[in-house]
Amino acid sequence: MKFSLGKYLLPTYVALAFIFTLIPIAYTFVFSFNKVEKSNIVWKEFTFDNWLNMCDQPVVCEAFGNSVAIAIISTLISTALGTAIAIALGRYKFKGRAATNLLLFLPMATPEVVMGAGLAAQFLNVGISKGFWTIVVAHVMFTLSFVVVTVKARVATLDPRLEEAGRDLYANARQVFWRITFPLLLPGIMAAAMLSFALSFDDFIITQFNSGPETTFPKFVYTAAARGIPPEANVIGSLVFIIAIAIVMVVQVRASLRAKKLRS
Repeated sequence: MKFSLGKYLLPTYVALAFIFTLIPIAYTFVFSFNKVEKSNIVWKEFTFDNWLNMCDQPVVCEAFGNSVAIAIISTLISTALGTAIAIALGRYKFKGRAATNLLLFLPMATPEVVMGAGLAAQFLNVGISKGFWTIVVAHVMFTLSFVVVTVKARVATLDPRLEEAGRDLYANARQVFWRITFPLLLPGIMAAAMLSFALSFDDFIITQFNSGPETTFPKFVYTAAARGIPPEANVIGSLVFIIAIAIVMVVQVRASLRAKKLRS
């Protein structure tokens, strides 16, 4: 039998890449079961208490709740605004359209530390106290570009003849949008919303500049990391990972079943 290096090299590379990627997640999951006395850096003893009493440290759950609330609000705002901008850029010609298309990528290319510091300076100049709503404004500003780019790609794939057919059947502009355009755009809008939520929930740098005394989950983890992250934070991090994996699996299974149904 002829030996092929490529036959073994690629699977080995993929396996090593997966292991390297999953090490931090595995560490977080394992140490969520650690019985902690002073710090959560060294393994002591297996226990379920951290999962059963994850809000024993109220600061952990309060920070997590703040992150979820900020991510939901900023996602709703940026998705609504971004979808409208994407449709305008994808369907209509107006003065400054090319410049707008180019400038959309500016927030995506700007380092977060620059954007965070700039926003913090603006809030200071205007005299706005930093807190929950300044974080929401900051997150909307940096997630908006991602939403526009994602939805605009979906707009480009729409067949305008479908909307023309709706108008030929005497549907008005509102009916055409809600019954034809919006359902066709919905997969792109949902993808953009999920991306926006993940970016907002996970953000630390921009939040650090614009949060004031408000604590979010990434801020709490960063502060606590010096003395060992509390196991309750590991529990919440593990739960977020499990929920994300479950959502991906459900979507994949549904897509597979739908494809199988279309083929039959």
